[in-house]
Formats: sequence, structure tokens, C-alpha cells
Amino acid sequence: MLAMIDLGPHAAYIWGSYGAVALVLAALVAWLWFDGRRQRRLLAELESRGVRRRSDRG
Repeated sequence: MLAMIDLGPHAAYIWGSYGAVALVLAALVAWLWFDGRRQRRLLAELESRGVRRRSDRG
């Protein structure tokens, strides 16, 4: 497949750009995953202390 793609003299720039975008997307996914874990841990801590959501008050 790579043999069919002729990017010309700018191939290094194009592949570098694809690599940079892939790194940014991976970093965003990792950030969301770690932040989700942190938020679940904080919510569990609040619930164990007896703090409830405002929507649960009725």
C-alpha cells in the first residue's frame, strides 16, 4: 500500500504531520481515560462521606 502512495518531495513533512496528529489524539484519549478514573474516584469518596447529588434531594 505504501508503494502506491507517492507523496513527492514533501513526504517527510506529510508523514511527520500524520505522526503529530496521531500523538495528539493518543494524548487526548489518555487524558480523558485518566481524568475519568480520577472523577470516579472523587465521586466514590464524596459518596462514602455521605455527600449526595443535588438531583437526589427530590
